[in-house]
Amino acid sequence: MEQKRFDVVALGELLIDFTENGLSGQGNLLFEANPGGAPCNVLAMLKKLGRFCAFVGKVGEDMFGHLLRDVAEEADICMDYLIFDKDVRTTLAFVKTFPNGDRDFSFYRNPGADMLIPEEELPLEAITNSRIFHFGTLSMTHEGVRKATYKAIDTAKQSGALISFDPNLRPPLWNSLEEAKAQIEYGLAHCDIPKIADNELEFMTSETDLDKGTAILREKYPNIRLFNVTAGAEGSCSYYEDKRVFVPACKLGGVIETTGAGDTFCACVLNYVLEHGLDGLTLNDLTEMLHFANTAAYLVTTKKGAIRSMPEYEQIKSVSSV
Repeated sequence: MEQKRFDVVALGELLIDFTENGLSGQGNLLFEANPGGAPCNVLAMLKKLGRFCAFVGKVGEDMFGHLLRDVAEEADICMDYLIFDKDVRTTLAFVKTFPNGDRDFSFYRNPGADMLIPEEELPLEAITNSRIFHFGTLSMTHEGVRKATYKAIDTAKQSGALISFDPNLRPPLWNSLEEAKAQIEYGLAHCDIPKIADNELEFMTSETDLDKGTAILREKYPNIRLFNVTAGAEGSCSYYEDKRVFVPACKLGGVIETTGAGDTFCACVLNYVLEHGLDGLTLNDLTEMLHFANTAAYLVTTKKGAIRSMPEYEQIKSVSSV
């Protein structure tokens, strides 16, 4: 792949995940403010793997916006292209965690700073200087930021970057599920490397069988070169040319919550692509990629939050050898 300033540039939301953290002395729920947002989570894991990354987005000129910038910079993510908006607040999400680690989200985002990025504020010089451009649908929920996302995708493509896409479906943030489906379709039609969860695959195809659902989307979107599906505690699948690999999830216990697991998986896949490219991948390559990504995704579920919870490379290799 061509040498550029950044390995990965990601566009999208940067927010605070308020996760449950026990009860107060009066029996009230306590919440911990965890910096997050799927695109920046991906970059945080990539930085752990030695990649040079930049984030493009907007936060409010408030205490949470400054906290998010500080934490991302602490993770060594380039935040030169983060915009502060004095008129709109940083997006917040309250996360309810169920006994199995799954989550339910309540968002405070109408409006939120991340959904108010106009085309003219895009740092095109960063996007054109990236080997991979990554985005999700939370930057496509409203018209203004949607246009900016479309322009960023076009700019990245014209510069020769690979396009990575994570639908990251969050129904409460959409005016309608039909609109969400249309934007996921746009993302799939313009990407090289999607990471899609099993529930999103079912949403798009009405198929619960991973192979059948994937076949539908791969036939509809021949532009996709490496198609990855995550299935939570079951594991993950990768589809490449005529090859299909399934690797079971890492199950060593101690799961606290699943925030950031999919983002961690996505980052590990992108790191593999940066190292090996997208030509001539073998079954062994795909197995190695998924095994590492599954292990990293498991490790992040043993801690709360995401950006500050990403595992180190040595830890992933150690656990993956168990």
